[in-house]
Parts: sequence; C-alpha cells; structure tokens
Amino acid sequence: MLRAIRARIPIPDASRLPHVKFSSGNVDPQFVTASINAIGAVDAVQAAVGRSEEDVRQEVETAARWTAFTDELRTMLAAATQADHVRRQSVNLAALQTYNICRQLARDTTRAPQVVAHVQEMKRLNKLGRRSKASTGSQPAPEPTPARRLRSRSPK
Repeated sequence: MLRAIRARIPIPDASRLPHVKFSSGNVDPQFVTASINAIGAVDAVQAAVGRSEEDVRQEVETAARWTAFTDELRTMLAAATQADHVRRQSVNLAALQTYNICRQLARDTTRAPQVVAHVQEMKRLNKLGRRSKASTGSQPAPEPTPARRLRSRSPK
C-alpha cells in the first residue's frame, strides 16, 4: 500500500530551478505574499518571472497541503517506529524469560534432558554481560596517577 501511495506522489519539476549557492528554502511567507502581489501588479515582473500571479498562488496552496501531508507521514513513521520498538522489546523479554525458565528447569533431573541442549545453545548465543575480545586483552589496567598537590603561595 505504501508503494502504491508513493507512486501517486507527484514530483515537481526541479529543472527550472537555477543552481544557486544560497538556500532559497526558508523564505518568509509574508515575503512570498509580497512577491506574488508584485507579479500580479506589474506586467514586466510577470514576464520576467515567466509565471502568473494565479500560478504562484496555486503553487503556494499546493505546497501548504503537501507540508501537511509530510507532517502526517512523519507522525505515522514515528508511530510505526515506536510500535516496532515495543514489538522487539516484547520478543526480547520473552526470549530472556525463556532462557531463565530453561535454566531453572535444567536443574530438575527429570526435565534436564529436554532443556539442556537448548540452554547450552542460548548460552552460546547470549551476548549480554560478556566482554568483547578487545577489552579482555593481556594488558593490565593502567595505574591511577597520584593527584598533584596544590602549592599554596605564601608570602615570604
């Protein structure tokens, strides 16, 4: 469904935008309104810009609608990300609970044959609480350096 929606999003033609060294993305909306008024009031400006007042007003309205659309998409993405995070936490919790239950069951001689292999595999794959090989090197921890004594300057 998302791919179908993405295919329906019209992409404006950016080829008419000049390649400039400054950003034109954050222009004050009142400035935009004043420029549209100038396009409508002065024929020479409209001819130079190559667009009518109505065309630019329509594009401002379309941009506002698409801004609302992208805001809704951001909200939807945040909700989906949060839901995904909760699902992963739930699965991880179930896995850790299973590991602890299996460890307890492995102590029972009647159930040990059923769970010992599973406990060994989970223990092998468990990365929680283990040090990485880089931190378990043969170098001893450096000795802390003694604090320097502050000398007080006393008048002689």
